[in-house]
Amino acid sequence: MTILPTGIPAFRTMPKTLRCVQQGPVLHVELNRPDEGNAVTDDVLDELHEVLRTQDPSVRVLVLSGAGEDFCLGGDRSEFGDHLAHDSSGAGIRASGVRARQVCDALSNNPAVTVARVQGRAVGAGFALALACDLRVGAENASFRLPELALGLPVAWGGLLPRLINEVGPARVREIVLSGRAVEAREAFDLSILQRIVPAGELDEAVAAWVRPVLRRPAAAVRVTRTLLQAYGSAARQGDLSFLDAELMSGVLSQAHLAARER
Repeated sequence: MTILPTGIPAFRTMPKTLRCVQQGPVLHVELNRPDEGNAVTDDVLDELHEVLRTQDPSVRVLVLSGAGEDFCLGGDRSEFGDHLAHDSSGAGIRASGVRARQVCDALSNNPAVTVARVQGRAVGAGFALALACDLRVGAENASFRLPELALGLPVAWGGLLPRLINEVGPARVREIVLSGRAVEAREAFDLSILQRIVPAGELDEAVAAWVRPVLRRPAAAVRVTRTLLQAYGSAARQGDLSFLDAELMSGVLSQAHLAARER
């Protein structure tokens, strides 16, 4: 990935669903579908994967944000129907789920420190994308929700569940998942879903307050320490079966689709 004079990273194909700007060692990646609540589509996943795969080695901090009022309102469920109409076995949903896992893993295992800048709602897939980042700052109006069960879906997207259990603890996660209720900013902070809360107008400064000390530290020390933190966190998630997320999601939706056709 190279940098244009404007600070916009140059990709083989410029993203249509993202806004990407690199400012020196800091790469800003913004979900840019505000009219659709930044809903995650296959195109969004493909473009995110391309951005992360071709990330410039000089990037030391990656900031993930969402345009408009909300960070991300989750996956675009209309695509599920399209996939099933094309292939009732769920092959398209499985492929999308695999890409979701790749994107979230690329955030979690990124060589740069990753920061989620969250305003408004982070729902389902949006929750997963934020949680895959090292540091998460939220506006006072930020909230997080997992409505999957009410939609007839398993909570199986991008390895969200093991990450959430690792960060929050199994008892609280059970209640959040089974109730499907919104977790508002203050509670999200108490549960370590967020590490900082600020007024909406101070989000950029809060991000900058994290970026500045990271950039002052020797790059090799930060990179190795981040790798250690990820390794120790992964060790605490023994028995992580999130590699089955795509299979579980496609299986549930395919079964529901076939049952509906037989009625």
